[in-house]
Amino acid sequence: MFFFCCKCRISLLILLHLVLNSAAALQDVDFIYNGFKDAENLVLDGMADITPKGLLRLTHSKTKYGVGHAFYSNPVQLKSKGNNISTPLSFSTTFIFAIVPESKISGQGMAFVIAPTRGLPGGLANQYLGIFNDTNNGNPKNHIIAVELDTNRNVEYDADNNHIGIDINGLKSVKAEFARYYTDMNGGYKNLSLSGGEPMQVWIDYDGVINKQLNVTIAPIHLPKPDIPLLSLSKDLSHILLDTMYVGFSSSTQTVKAFHYIHGWSFKVNGIAQELHVPSLPDHPRTFKKQETIALSVLIPIVVLTIFAAASIIYIWKKKYEELIEDWEDIYGTHRFAYRDLYRATNGFREKEVIGNGAFGKVYKGVLPSTKSQVAIKKVSHDSTRGMQQFIAEIVSIGKLRHRNLVQLYGYCRRKGELLLVYDYMPNGSLDNFIFRRRSTDGSVKTMLDWSQRFQIIKGIASGLVYLHEEWEKVVIHRDIKSSNVLLDEEMNPRLGDFGLAMLFDHGTCDAPTSRVVGTPGYLAPEMTKSGMASTSTDVYAFGVFLLEVATGKRPVELKTALTGEGLIYLVDLALTNWRKGIILETADPNLGSEFVVEQMELALGLGLLCTHTDPECRPSMRRVVQYLSGDLTLQQTDMSSLESSDTLNQAFTRRAGPGDQHPFSTDNTKSMPNGSIPSSPV
Repeated sequence: MFFFCCKCRISLLILLHLVLNSAAALQDVDFIYNGFKDAENLVLDGMADITPKGLLRLTHSKTKYGVGHAFYSNPVQLKSKGNNISTPLSFSTTFIFAIVPESKISGQGMAFVIAPTRGLPGGLANQYLGIFNDTNNGNPKNHIIAVELDTNRNVEYDADNNHIGIDINGLKSVKAEFARYYTDMNGGYKNLSLSGGEPMQVWIDYDGVINKQLNVTIAPIHLPKPDIPLLSLSKDLSHILLDTMYVGFSSSTQTVKAFHYIHGWSFKVNGIAQELHVPSLPDHPRTFKKQETIALSVLIPIVVLTIFAAASIIYIWKKKYEELIEDWEDIYGTHRFAYRDLYRATNGFREKEVIGNGAFGKVYKGVLPSTKSQVAIKKVSHDSTRGMQQFIAEIVSIGKLRHRNLVQLYGYCRRKGELLLVYDYMPNGSLDNFIFRRRSTDGSVKTMLDWSQRFQIIKGIASGLVYLHEEWEKVVIHRDIKSSNVLLDEEMNPRLGDFGLAMLFDHGTCDAPTSRVVGTPGYLAPEMTKSGMASTSTDVYAFGVFLLEVATGKRPVELKTALTGEGLIYLVDLALTNWRKGIILETADPNLGSEFVVEQMELALGLGLLCTHTDPECRPSMRRVVQYLSGDLTLQQTDMSSLESSDTLNQAFTRRAGPGDQHPFSTDNTKSMPNGSIPSSPV
């Protein structure tokens, strides 16, 4: 029998009391925020903040590819222990939210999250909603449950761009429905627009004791909770939920920015969450108010008084901004930009705004006056050999592409003989400036990329091509893959751009007829010069040349130096010759020295040769290329065996070309170019 002194017994009783009270506090979590002006027990990170009016703002319009998190600071007990067995408890939450996009184009959405940590370290922006990333997406060890309010369709995970889904450990929803609510008025469901800028209320209830069912309900804030939920998932979450977890919200932005607001929030374990007092909640801005809009409202009376006097000036300016618009272009709506806006965005297309040059024209940096977004505006000539209506339809379709390794194409404008294409601006410019150490506009020399950066760029562009060739609703053939068309964002992530030559066709079609051979010398597959038929295989060839270019630091075609004699050096031939001699690593970029992973370099050079095989049937698909690069497949000697007897580039062309055909890379095409440079623009 144990005996304790009086002080010890008192201390033990106090400690026991604190432990029991702490456990009870965890189990009986019950809180409510009717606005967040004086909110306590909240932890914010990323872009999240609380506005002066008391709105919890997860994201704002100042940052692209940003995330915002807001979590209740205390852990919530979601399991009870009895007989040494943990069983899930019931919980209930409700919140009022609003999503206000920057433009008519939908951005990313937001999510209510239950996670093992207070915050979501490593959560990426864009389609990841600030919750997951490339590494942990789908990992059962995440122990994350999320109810996503998604306003952007990602072909890998989503059926549409306006849905509510229940996510467990990954972005692929275990259950999802188009956003709508049940109403007794018509005995059915009525659709909702999640990104319409109007506030809506969500209820999430889980019965962890009896039914093991998770219900999600949504409705406009002026309506009571519908009798029938939108989503009902019958699932025992005991293997997902931990004993204690954190609850909160996560959201992200992409190239299209947005505000994500939470007006009020309540949560309760083992009971129904308290009702929010809607009349007392702060309101949110329905649109993006710009300073120039306020200025215009002041100037309108003055402008009205001077209209008559300025009539002649307005006529002159109208002619200055005159566009070429045909009736059939009305169907493209917001994809058409006004020339006036593009003119203002580039300060009148001044030379100091030029960020790229070529035979096709110039690329200008601009800031759109309506949204203050940075864009790149490319001028190209009208393609008279291709139906303009079909060409514009393809440009607008390409504007719907969404992938982290593709530059976003926003739309176009036509004026006289010019076609202007509007892209997302990539601040670090094109990849070739880093590989070949060109000087930037301010005179500084670009930093040389190390091997790790180059290998990640190769993998990223390969992933983007898989999306174009296999994963989008149509097959997209880029037709101009090269290092100067690979752009780098703020974090040096690669994005394939310049879709001015791209073609679309339905899945199942072998190739696409072209009226003429287009592309860049050095990247054209040998069969293109004869048949003029573009295919995914011709894109694979161009990617192979690009891969060799990144690995070797050499251009596809270069003039021989005075020491090596006259003529041209073809990168594909050089790499193939070294491979057959067993000295393939001598092809690696000498600027890297020995600072590279030998296995990765051998893989890159070998894949480059396999992709540039003169026989299209011997080239791998881009999906197989990604599997090699990610290590899911190993490049075997048997895979490379067909190269033993394959033609070099010049031999293949000689065998395939007709009597009157000219070699696409002959000295006649390059002899007038300074320093033996090969044009980087489309032919």
